[in-house]
Amino acid sequence: MDKNRVEGEAKQLKGSVREAIGKVTGNPATQAAGAAEKLAGRMQMKLGEAVDEARERVKA
Repeated sequence: MDKNRVEGEAKQLKGSVREAIGKVTGNPATQAAGAAEKLAGRMQMKLGEAVDEARERVKA
């Protein structure tokens, strides 16, 4: 498993928590920052998946 997948998952989790805190406190800036971090985590996870797939194709 590529490290980008692990780091991306962690970013998504951290972003979800930050977004929830923003919603609870009524802070739109924190909420938006959390949503952006979640998106960045999803993108990083997709990159890791692509690297894993490429690695598997090279092995075959």
